[in-house]
Amino acid sequence: MIARPRVLRFCLVALLGVVISGCGGGSDTPPLGRVTGKVTLGGEPLVGVIVMFKPQEGRAATGTTDAEGRYTLEYVYRVPGTKVGPTTVMFEWPLGAKDAKPLDPKYTLKSELKVDVKAGSNTFDFNLEGDPKKNLKPVD
Repeated sequence: MIARPRVLRFCLVALLGVVISGCGGGSDTPPLGRVTGKVTLGGEPLVGVIVMFKPQEGRAATGTTDAEGRYTLEYVYRVPGTKVGPTTVMFEWPLGAKDAKPLDPKYTLKSELKVDVKAGSNTFDFNLEGDPKKNLKPVD
């Protein structure tokens, strides 16, 4: 019976340590720039596509376009922005996207889009080339 209060006290102290440290989440964050923008395909808003900013080194930041094609990047959950510096911009559809439109490989894994993210606020709008009326056909 004496061991239980010690175990309980140890668990509470350990939990308090984790809460105070924030799970190690803030001290290793690099300088970030906030990024927003709009993505269109053939001039029409591209809805529901994932926008990914991949720096030369480090973690990628992502955002998903809304009904107007607008996006806001998050470095990690609830941390807005992306790493400052040169980055490659890629677009991909979420798994199971119903209205996915074909995207040229120069916008996906073989992206040719490059931007330079600065500290502070950044706006990057992208008008992708292609036919917004074409839908991908499901593979049987």
